[in-house]
Amino acid sequence: MLPERLKKRLAKNRPMTAITLRIPIDVVESLKEIAPKRGFSGYQVLLKSYISEGLRHDEAKFAENQTSQLIEALKRHGVSEAVLNEAYQELEAARSASR
Repeated sequence: MLPERLKKRLAKNRPMTAITLRIPIDVVESLKEIAPKRGFSGYQVLLKSYISEGLRHDEAKFAENQTSQLIEALKRHGVSEAVLNEAYQELEAARSASR
């Protein structure tokens, strides 16, 4: 089952907002060159893709950090390493199945 946050992110008709970014001209030119090579219709779509990739990476990183903190707290409360390892493997299996 997909988490609610991911379901919202996959919705086609999500609310959007316009923003303004100041980006160096040479970076925009590079984006324009790379976009068609990566199969994107334009540099703005490529830029959104880069933002999404970075965001997913950071969300996964911080979620992993929270999981590690929880494991450490459970250890301090006497939960055995074997039980923690089993629970962690179940969590990873569930994450893999939802991808």
